[in-house]
Amino acid sequence: MTKAIRTTSVYVLLIAGGLVMLFPFLWTVVTSITPGASLTVTPQLIPENPSLEPYFQLFSSVPFARVIVNSILIAVVSTLLQLVTSSMAAYVFARMPFPGRNLVFLLYLATMMIPFQVLIVPLFAEMGTLGLINTYLGAILPTIASAFGVFLLRQAMSTVPYDLDQAATLDGAGHFRIFFQIMLPLIRPALATLAVFAFLNTWNSFLWPLIILRDPLLQTLPVALSSLQGQYSTQWDVLMAGSVISIIPMFALYVFAQKYIVQGVAGTGLK
Repeated sequence: MTKAIRTTSVYVLLIAGGLVMLFPFLWTVVTSITPGASLTVTPQLIPENPSLEPYFQLFSSVPFARVIVNSILIAVVSTLLQLVTSSMAAYVFARMPFPGRNLVFLLYLATMMIPFQVLIVPLFAEMGTLGLINTYLGAILPTIASAFGVFLLRQAMSTVPYDLDQAATLDGAGHFRIFFQIMLPLIRPALATLAVFAFLNTWNSFLWPLIILRDPLLQTLPVALSSLQGQYSTQWDVLMAGSVISIIPMFALYVFAQKYIVQGVAGTGLK
């Protein structure tokens, strides 16, 4: 009986926690289909006169279709480049010993402690020197290297037995063949995990796109959504419609890669 009570209590707590976390998303969806909705009144989870009019207003007030394309382009390219640079650097740190390797790796990880706000001014000056202000490339370049990605993939590669490397070397394989044909297929869960984290981080990025992209036609979703909030009044139904649209790709990506994320985190020892 005690075990049954304990199990029931755990399920009740889990369900209550799930409902608490689900509430903001449900409120967002309901507000997005309630024309003229306001956040200053008591939250309503049942829409009155539901309509898709806020979504039509959203696409008519700003070039939202172009904004979505901008966000997808920047997030996808940044994610792919992060996978390339992080996997190659991780292979060097995990499989190619050289003097001072551990020290270099620790110094590289130490860069994770530097707030991005500290780097904004030198990055902006660098992009200006290269003539990349207000360009897609200027928004992407600072995001293509990730110390976290190198750490994650290095941990995954460290779990691969060295016997596979030695067997491949005896067959005449070099580092490039070992990297592409042995290492990458074996760390696919970690690669998928990094891809999800990198995509979400770039998709939700606000400060750097706000600074580097000045043309409204080049704006990303977070910047475009912030422009919908006025100083004295805000159309919350339209703003929430944009929020719902911005959530959909992240939700779909996480659902698709959920299994790989669990495997990747478990395989790399992250908590």
